[in-house]
Amino acid sequence: MTNYSRPLFLSTLALLAAAYFMISPLGKASAHTIGDSQEISKLLSEAKSEAVELREDADNMHTYARSNLSRHSLAVKLDEIKEHVNNSGRLLAKLNGARETGSSWQQQAIDHITPVLRELAANTTATIEHFNVNRSPVHRKELEDYCQMNYRLATDLATLVGDFIDYGETKANFAELQKKVDAR
Repeated sequence: MTNYSRPLFLSTLALLAAAYFMISPLGKASAHTIGDSQEISKLLSEAKSEAVELREDADNMHTYARSNLSRHSLAVKLDEIKEHVNNSGRLLAKLNGARETGSSWQQQAIDHITPVLRELAANTTATIEHFNVNRSPVHRKELEDYCQMNYRLATDLATLVGDFIDYGETKANFAELQKKVDAR
């Protein structure tokens, strides 16, 4: 091989191996690097699932707020959102409790998720309070605005958690590839 084709070959091989591990369910299931907390990884996965459900509920609520659905239907959806926010809060408490056992990227994930979830919880509380106090259809636009903000925050939370999980999986895949290269 020429001097130029050998690095190209090794780079291509590394990319193919990385793609294999990113696609492989076994690679994802066992992906963690030394220093990563499996407990935190599991909690982050649960938080992502909860955030995705929360985003879907917030999107539905925003749609409902723009429609002529009954107050009862709106109240049911708000209760669902509140429950998802509460579940996310419980997961965050567990994440904070396990924070010191995590790797630096896991600790950063917790630090970045915390303010977004707090803002989402505060906005959800404000939405519920607005809904309970303002029963007149005149206030429907304000409810829509609260719901739109909830949707944006839930989307940000789901994206943020997903990005950190993707980072952790990519980092673990890279570490695995590094081990293979070092073993040669």
